[in-house]
Amino acid sequence: MTLLSLNGVTASYGPSQALFGIDLDIAEGEVVALMGRNGMGKSTTIKTICGMLPVSDGDISFASKDLRKLPSYKIARLGVGLVPEGRRCFAPLTVEENLIAAARPGSWDFAMVAELFPRLAERRDQTASSLSGGEQQMLAIGRALMINPRLLILDEATEGLAPVVRQEIWAAISRLKRDSGLSILVVDKTLRELAAVADRAIILNKGRSVWAGAMDTLTPELKDRYLGV
Repeated sequence: MTLLSLNGVTASYGPSQALFGIDLDIAEGEVVALMGRNGMGKSTTIKTICGMLPVSDGDISFASKDLRKLPSYKIARLGVGLVPEGRRCFAPLTVEENLIAAARPGSWDFAMVAELFPRLAERRDQTASSLSGGEQQMLAIGRALMINPRLLILDEATEGLAPVVRQEIWAAISRLKRDSGLSILVVDKTLRELAAVADRAIILNKGRSVWAGAMDTLTPELKDRYLGV
């Protein structure tokens, strides 16, 4: 069953058009990688899904509900959890306060998040500003899970992190795929790690969807054409 669907989505920043027809779908329990070089529309696509950028044309639906006119907080309440690029934790709040600030009823609570990321339990009473970059990323993921989403969106969740921390994050994503039944949309640049968790990939180029398919059908030619530096 399709959970999220984008059909022919266009969007602009003022007079500058950024998306020229995005087609994307995610099924219940599916992990999809959203790929493309920098500046090709990945984060802009996420903004349209989450109601942070208005859609000029096309359709976006989530669980059969039209998202085009809904504000961000209502989209989150429908079950869309966002881990934004740059983490954006609430710096003066403690780890626990960051988590409960977004909490909604469901199976994900502090204990569940602490089981996924034990370091957050150890840092429970520390402010977010005192955490390392990797710990802040864990906190951002935990905060998104605390809304008990049906869809988790991860925008560059491992960018700028030390290799050992990146592996912790990827291990957590793999566990979520295996155990939670969540649908996940993940943006990242590391093909090897994406291939290990994603069922399918969608490639964007200059604000358009140009390729979609299983990760194991992504050829070297496609990688060089759309993903190479």
